[in-house]
Amino acid sequence: SAARPALPFLNWLGMLARPIMRVPGLGWITADPLTARAVLNDPDHFTLLSEGGVGHLWAQILGDWVYDLFDGPGHYDLRTRSRELFTERTSAGFVEHAWGSRLDEARALFEAGEPLDLADLSRILVGKMVVGLLGLPVDESRGDAAYREVFETGEELASIALGTTADTVLPPEKIATARAVVERLTGHIDGAFATASGDTIIGRCRDLGLSLTETKGLSTLLMVAGTETAASAMGRTAALLYDTGEQHRLIENPTWREGAVREALRVTSPAPLIGRSVLADLELGGRTLRAGERIMVLTWTANNLAGDYRVDRPYIPQNRQLWFGAGRHLCLGGPLARAELDAIVGLLMGDGRPFRVVSRRYGRRVLIPAYASLVVQKA
Repeated sequence: SAARPALPFLNWLGMLARPIMRVPGLGWITADPLTARAVLNDPDHFTLLSEGGVGHLWAQILGDWVYDLFDGPGHYDLRTRSRELFTERTSAGFVEHAWGSRLDEARALFEAGEPLDLADLSRILVGKMVVGLLGLPVDESRGDAAYREVFETGEELASIALGTTADTVLPPEKIATARAVVERLTGHIDGAFATASGDTIIGRCRDLGLSLTETKGLSTLLMVAGTETAASAMGRTAALLYDTGEQHRLIENPTWREGAVREALRVTSPAPLIGRSVLADLELGGRTLRAGERIMVLTWTANNLAGDYRVDRPYIPQNRQLWFGAGRHLCLGGPLARAELDAIVGLLMGDGRPFRVVSRRYGRRVLIPAYASLVVQKA
């Protein structure tokens, strides 16, 4: 509630939207997992390119090419060519390459009993991941400050979406600001595209046959999708393990670690809602949706209907990976997010000793609910 005051009310409404209901001023909402999947898997009746969808938002910033590549045949072609960007193997490699020494340093101090601000560390690590993936030039002599700054740039770009829940038409000043931020993040790609290492997203995109425009656009979207969401999930996972006491069960049963990560993504659902525009009239959940209307999938509510955080909770078929979306727009970086979160759980629990939360402070006016500070220490 500190991050986005309207979200708790919307999530409460979602408890009533099973399977679907209409809210004046917002459009249709659903928090039913099966209905949500039906919406996200139906490109004939729903799109993210019209008003109400994230594609409509980004087309205003990145250009009309978004309309060609965000849905339909163009999007299918792009996804087909880029699906090997993030596999379980490559994602683990990205984490090791970008975080290795900094994570080892944090682990040594933490296991020695030093307090650790995990919220701050997560911003540093996400900044390092962006630098590693995009080959972004930074002054490494500035240490952690350089990576915090990269994170803040991604945060600034993501914040463009604040206030677009009811309307995705951006005013000219917001568009100009966003384009300036995009240029700061991706301007170097023009010169690096031809020679970038295959260890970076730029090089991998080129080797997979993506154009310079596609690569710059994909890099921008990775910044938006993978900065605040990743940092948010890291801090909130630590808080869940501590507040629920589930860390003790995980210590006794370390083979549940994969489930602990999956459960953390389910309960936190870093992307709490997904918007779509209705392309063609249809019947859904006993209601008639008309072309031009909007629908919001309340992913946080849909995922949390299954119950509280539990590290040994079995796989839930109806939810699957709903926290990453579904269908043709399932989050491309899902494997990377899991690898990042697994590394954080390993940091917290790797030595088999519990930890405690010493202090916490919630983030305010951020796109994704997150901790501004979360200090943890070995118990």
